[in-house]
Amino acid sequence: MKHTLPCTIDIDTHHTRDWFTRKVYKLLPKLTFVLGGAASGKSLWAETYLLGSDLAPVYLATSRAFDDETKLKIKLHKRRRKADWSNVEAETDLSGPLAMLHANQSVLIDCATMWLTNLMMDDADLDLAQKALLTALKTCAAPVVIVSNEVGQGIVPDNALARRFREAQGRLNIALAEQADRVVLVTAGLPQVLKGPAL
Repeated sequence: MKHTLPCTIDIDTHHTRDWFTRKVYKLLPKLTFVLGGAASGKSLWAETYLLGSDLAPVYLATSRAFDDETKLKIKLHKRRRKADWSNVEAETDLSGPLAMLHANQSVLIDCATMWLTNLMMDDADLDLAQKALLTALKTCAAPVVIVSNEVGQGIVPDNALARRFREAQGRLNIALAEQADRVVLVTAGLPQVLKGPAL
């Protein structure tokens, strides 16, 4: 037997699972911002959260495979995602892919930190790129989940480039959080809603 709450939840009561793997069909907010430290479980949580909707999942991958460690991490992420995901490489251009999405899709951007790193390495105009991203997120037809690192809770970096990156990442995170309908902080795989409706 199924119990249905209009427009929000459709739960199969014959299959009880824990909160992390349960299939719950719901409407995703227009923009969900998922924040966490390195290896906090934020990407896995974001994937599971997005798959809780009945929309076709699209993955915008921003990581560059510049060494063996990164290549292995990308390989493991791809192995974790099933064939129902559409994968798009978007190292620096997120606006183009976002503009091509439809309302019957949902999209995960993983992650804003690698995207920002790529732009810095290419010596791009960060302010211009950030404005373009925020506009693209606002006009995207599909609901978006974007993952980012919290980089401001450690020690002050000992070199100018790292300090510049930390400041740029902080400004980007603040702007994404301001625009987002829901902001979730993931710590040790556990989500805490900082803004918007409860999970």
